[in-house]
Formats: sequence, structure tokens, C-alpha cells
Amino acid sequence: MKKRWICLFVENEIGVLARISGLFSGKSYNLDSLTVGVTEDSTISRMTISLTSDDRTFEQIKKQLDRSVEVIKVVDYTDTPIHMKEILFVKVNHCSDADITELFRISKIFEVAIIDYDGTTVLLECTQTENRNDDLIALLKRKFANRIEIVRGGSVAVEAVSMSER
Repeated sequence: MKKRWICLFVENEIGVLARISGLFSGKSYNLDSLTVGVTEDSTISRMTISLTSDDRTFEQIKKQLDRSVEVIKVVDYTDTPIHMKEILFVKVNHCSDADITELFRISKIFEVAIIDYDGTTVLLECTQTENRNDDLIALLKRKFANRIEIVRGGSVAVEAVSMSER
């Protein structure tokens, strides 16, 4: 099993997201993340999909997506140098002054923005790679057990221009 990335260019029409996600659920493929946004052409949307699968299943997925009428182009980013980011919000509740000081330290180390806080709650915003966000979540779970709320968006990715590694 390997982490995979697919970029789809699809027609920007009602129901396309439902049909594409339905293709995955109908075949019992599990998505790790799916993000959709309109491109520079308002008639085309770009989907970034991450999943974990073996080689054979992944080839089936790509073929099925390629046969879909609404799909204009399928791009496999799995072994391609890409820039990838995921948005993450973490709310830490019931903070003491020492907790808030520690969160400000963590925010500097992880390059996280503190976008809101009051006397007892801190809201962090992080746009890092999925792995870096996983590391931050693990740290916050250890330090602030049962006091965090996580909101995680899907990842977006674009092929690198000058990089040879992720």
C-alpha cells in the first residue's frame, strides 16, 4: 500500500463531485482527502485526491476516472515532484497562561499562525504538508489531551516547476 495523489480536471457542473466520489464509494475505495476548486477557466474545476492503495487498484481507479465523461484530464502525481499543502485549524480550549505561552512557542517552531485567542482558548491555523500537520496534531494531543478541536481541509497539490523532490 502506498500513498497516492491524483489531480483531475473536470467539467465545472452540478453533480460532478457526487459522481466522482460515488465512483470511489461504489468500488469501496477509500479517499484520504478530496479538494475541489474552480481553475482559471470557470468551466473547469480541479480536484486533488489523495488515497492509499496498491498498484493494481490504483491503475483501476485511474482508468475508471479517465472513462468518466466529466473528466477532462487525469494526472498522477504519485511519483512526481509536487508542492502540496493542507489547511488545518486547531482550537485549544481551557488554556492557562502557561499553556498560551507554550502555544506561542509551538507556533513559532511549526510556522503556525495564531489567528484568534481569548483568555482561555487559542485558535491555530497551519498550512503545511499533511505529514507536518500530523506531527503538529500529535504534539498538541500529547500536550493538551482532550482539549483540542481539529478541523482539517483537504490537500491541494501542483506539479513542481524547479524541484526534483517533494
